[in-house]
Amino acid sequence: NHWWKNARQRLGAGGVVITWEMFKREFWVKYFPADVRNRKVVEFLELKQGNMTVAEYATKFEALSAFSPYYN
Repeated sequence: NHWWKNARQRLGAGGVVITWEMFKREFWVKYFPADVRNRKVVEFLELKQGNMTVAEYATKFEALSAFSPYYN
């Protein structure tokens, strides 16, 4: 909670409306280290169906796509 108060003061300075994208960026920086994000991006880019069903693959694809700046 304390991190958000500080982030809100910083982001909302001058009456700027804080968007969902701004919040997500702050949250990811604080709670999701860059090396973990980068591993998830690589996992997304290298994803292959292999032995997964189409439904399993689609679920994995959707979950990992959230980490990829190339897809969103």
